[in-house]
Amino acid sequence: MSEKKMTSSRRHHLKSLILQVAATWLEQEKKDIVAAKEAYMAEKCPSPDMSGDQAALMETCKKLNALIEKIDEERYDLEAKVGKADKEIEDLKIKVVDLAGVKKPALKKVRMSADAMLKALLGSKHTVNMDLRANLKQVKKEVKEEPAEAVGDWRKNIEDKADRKKMFESA
Repeated sequence: MSEKKMTSSRRHHLKSLILQVAATWLEQEKKDIVAAKEAYMAEKCPSPDMSGDQAALMETCKKLNALIEKIDEERYDLEAKVGKADKEIEDLKIKVVDLAGVKKPALKKVRMSADAMLKALLGSKHTVNMDLRANLKQVKKEVKEEPAEAVGDWRKNIEDKADRKKMFESA
């Protein structure tokens, strides 16, 4: 049992060492990125010379303004190219779908009652009852009062019913 404790504690120790090394690497990477940004900015955007008279400063402002306009034009052109490329990509995607056709997935049989299916389609707000008998009117049967004599003579009763049957068959 002591072996298991040692291996698990050793694992935790190794894990913490790996995390410490990774943390130092991340810090160093952040420092390198900041240094790279500073070097790029120093190379591409040198600080303007502020010494001199007003005419020199005005000339420097005009140069900076011209650079800003040039960069804005390039940015606008690049945005237009990217937009055009995006539209072309979308058109090509549509063409690929049209050429390949839409493949319908194989449908699986699902056992579901009609009530459950309607509830799934219409949502829980609309409850539809598929019990068709519930919507029917209740009709009471008419009770015929037969004379007591007819009840006693069953043969006559059968003959009357046979006559009725013949009447429906002939019609």
